Formats: sequence, structure tokens, C-alpha cells
Amino acid sequence: MIRFGWMRPALAVAALFACAAPAFADDTGVAAIHEQRREGGRTCFVDHYHYGSSAGLPSKKAALATGIKSWADFTDFEYGSDWAHWGRASSKSVKCSQAGIGGSWSCDISARPCR
Repeated sequence: MIRFGWMRPALAVAALFACAAPAFADDTGVAAIHEQRREGGRTCFVDHYHYGSSAGLPSKKAALATGIKSWADFTDFEYGSDWAHWGRASSKSVKCSQAGIGGSWSCDISARPCR
């Protein structure tokens, strides 16, 4: 007869880590290298900006959405998804332009990430 009593503690530890892991999955910990402060219920970088851009899109709306996605994707990569919400960001700057009459749209955006 094989006894598996030794597995109970191992399974308990594995379950503990499985439950705890998602709490840390959205913040890489790299954000700690930047000075942060509380702003309106959020924690924001004091003077570190991230940038996003888009080009060659058929509408301003599409160019803006792609620029925001560019900003969020890089912010997520570097700091985790907790920091990658454009709606929470501070000191936003958006500059969009159209190449000639009826031409394609481009946007350059920047903001300080907040969580």
C-alpha cells in the first residue's frame, strides 16, 4: 500500500502560492526605481513619462486608440498592468495630425503612469 500523507503539506504550500501569485502578477516591482507620490487617490511617478505613437491610420479615432495601446503595452511590459491604464495616467499629452487632406492619421502621446 502506498501512502501519500507527505503530499498534503506540499499541496497546501502549492495552493498558497497559486492564490498569492495573481496579487503580484500585475506589478513587476521595477516601478520602485522611480520617485512616486499620491495624486487624487492614485500613486503616480513624479517625473517619469512613458510615450506611445501611431502612424498611417485612416481616422483620428483609430490613431488615438493605437497610440494609447502603444503607451499601455510598453508601460505594462516595464511595470506591469497595474500601471498601464491610460485612464489613470497623469500629465497626459496627445498630439495628432493628418498627412494632407484626406491622408492618414498619426498620434504621439505621453503621460506619467499611475496605479
